[in-house]
Amino acid sequence: MFFHVGDYVSRNSYHNDTIFKIIRIEGETVYLKGVNIRLYADAQMDDLKEEVKEQVVDDEVLYERMNRELSLDRSEYFYLPGKILHIDGDEEYLNRCLDFYKKFHIMAYGVCMNEEDISDELPHYLEELNPDILVITGHDAYYKRKGSKEDIANYKNSKEFVKAVITARNYERSSEKLAIVAGACQSDYEELIKVGATFASSPKRVNIHALDPAIVASSLALTDRNKVIDLIQIIEKTKYGKEGIGGIMTKGSMYVGYPR
Repeated sequence: MFFHVGDYVSRNSYHNDTIFKIIRIEGETVYLKGVNIRLYADAQMDDLKEEVKEQVVDDEVLYERMNRELSLDRSEYFYLPGKILHIDGDEEYLNRCLDFYKKFHIMAYGVCMNEEDISDELPHYLEELNPDILVITGHDAYYKRKGSKEDIANYKNSKEFVKAVITARNYERSSEKLAIVAGACQSDYEELIKVGATFASSPKRVNIHALDPAIVASSLALTDRNKVIDLIQIIEKTKYGKEGIGGIMTKGSMYVGYPR
């Protein structure tokens, strides 16, 4: 079977466990990008199975699940969710996250840039936008063949995310004033938490869903700023739960007003 750029496929050698979109073809080598998972990969043409696009993207399912769990009293009160600055190394995933925020009426600003540029560019956006919540994500990977997961040199972009979190914490020390959601697939979770991330991926070095950072950020934005978050409940809203995302206790960032 012949495939083309833009086709949706899975890999037989991995039991078709992940759906990809073809982004480049060079001879018999096909370069892939995860549709729902923040993952790049490659495969040989004869290892691929065609998938149906309409059965792949599950953003709406994740939105409906989270929306059902919201219990905001809209009869008497009005709500001002926290403001989000979302910096992403992948424009396609960024736009999906921005659409997710929009559905919950959350004010969010999105910026796409290479992971290695985030730390240098971040102060400008923090000063200009003064967000309540900062998302730093994109692509990452743990290269097990290089050695221990405790060595940040064995990751694709974890050191860039760590540098960005340090920059953000130099701007604002308190997680209650600036909550930070950092990391991507298989990121160095412990190091990100150590330098100041409020939530980070990935405790078990698993791949995460494209919307997982947005799910966490939205939960923070929609929690009363006088209320301590339900840490377990927020993490369980993500696609892969505590294996993919972990965090620390903090307060929400939403103002509640009366009368409506």
